[in-house]
Amino acid sequence: MKLYNLPGCPYCKLVIDKLEDLDLEYEIVNVPAQHKNRKEVKKVSGQPYVPVLIDGNTVLDDENDIIQYLEEKYMKDV
Repeated sequence: MKLYNLPGCPYCKLVIDKLEDLDLEYEIVNVPAQHKNRKEVKKVSGQPYVPVLIDGNTVLDDENDIIQYLEEKYMKDV
């Protein structure tokens, strides 16, 4: 799993917290602050905003969608 992140971004932090809560392994790719310099993010997601999560062939670009996806796919039955 790969997370495109901007340090200090509160939306990215929400996703990181969920990844940590679920004890998932992931790679963080920090992106430049300026949208015009986020070429890799745009290439993988079609837009320059973060957070973006790549999980296999799944690409998600909204923190709410990412958190919902992680909960549905990885949350263990309680």
